[in-house]
Amino acid sequence: MIFDILKLKNLNFTIARRYFLSRKQKTVINIISWISLVGIAVSTAALIIVLSVYNGIGNLTQTLFNSFDPPLLVQPAKGKTFHLADFDYHALCSTPGVATVSQIVEENAWITYRHNEAIVALRGVDSRYHLITGLDTILYEGTYRLTDTIASFDEGVYPDSTIVNYLFFGAEVYYNLGIREASNLPVSVHIPKRGVALGLTMEDAFNTGYALPGGNFYIQQDIDNLYVVADIQFVRSLMDYAPDECTALAVSLSPSAKVGKVKENIALLLGDTFTVKDRFEQQPIYYKVFRSERLGIYLILALIVLISTLNLVASLSLLILDKTHDIATLRNMGMTRRQIRGVFRIEGIMIAAIGIVAGLLIGFIVCFLQQHFGIVKMGNDFVVSAFPVAMRPIDFLLTFLLVMGLSTLAVLFAVRKSRV
Repeated sequence: MIFDILKLKNLNFTIARRYFLSRKQKTVINIISWISLVGIAVSTAALIIVLSVYNGIGNLTQTLFNSFDPPLLVQPAKGKTFHLADFDYHALCSTPGVATVSQIVEENAWITYRHNEAIVALRGVDSRYHLITGLDTILYEGTYRLTDTIASFDEGVYPDSTIVNYLFFGAEVYYNLGIREASNLPVSVHIPKRGVALGLTMEDAFNTGYALPGGNFYIQQDIDNLYVVADIQFVRSLMDYAPDECTALAVSLSPSAKVGKVKENIALLLGDTFTVKDRFEQQPIYYKVFRSERLGIYLILALIVLISTLNLVASLSLLILDKTHDIATLRNMGMTRRQIRGVFRIEGIMIAAIGIVAGLLIGFIVCFLQQHFGIVKMGNDFVVSAFPVAMRPIDFLLTFLLVMGLSTLAVLFAVRKSRV
């Protein structure tokens, strides 16, 4: 019984392959079949290429965010600041999985440079911050150093041989202020005094400090047009904060640590008075939009694939009409209606399978070439010179299942609606 079924399946496959590969006559139906195959291959390749490019852009953007956002960020649940003495700071630093803890003080500030001004988010960080985020590795201009000792610069602003602070700007803030890399003029930083009513003069209303431009960084527009990074003690002095007062703590993890587990342990240690956020929670809007956009792209490309399978429906329908005499012959030979339909189902699935495999191969080759040779360029004003590409096995699997599923439904529909 099983042997007979296998023989029948092999016969159906042989007939279907004969119809597809026959070279005795090239009719319009043969051409339509090949067009169907090419359409499925192109749509499959497009799906792989677009998803891979989108993955690459997402990875690049996430890498840039990671150079500014720490793996875990600890903030007070209520209020704006806290003191390190409010909890067991040493226990936090020794929590399993925690590699480094960096202190942060962040406040809105008004900065002026020559005749230009801007309202920015001034983030004061300590000497360990760049070890956690890698901010020093993505500077577009300048060398990363928060403070330095210099000789006499301007006796009206700096005394002789003193500690000089440096500011690192988001790129848009940097250029909007008119700062250039060779600039040696100080930037004025103004922060309203705490607990003091608005005075009649700048000295009454603001604490003012001066720092040199250290450089700028490109990350993402929302960060580039808002943030300025400075030394934490410089910001504390402008805010009249205590030496251990912070607005947040940045936490990095050891290589083998799991974010979720370390986050849970820190939350248990600190209690309800603090919140612990991972990178997804620090940028919730961006990650939600990114996932939604990726799903939207996938659905749009799925619609294109669906349209390409309509060619398959047309080619099968015309093939069945063209093989009317062959169908009659097969019936006279004893094949049932179900068996004859099986022949055309196999041919339709054969066309789809060849198209899908070809499309996956084309997509892989295009993405591989872009990864290693950067054929398609983005221009000189971008962080990377060529479009980034990241191929993922799950995308190949999902694409195969999607296209094969739609193609199979199209084949079943075409054969069922036929007059076989």
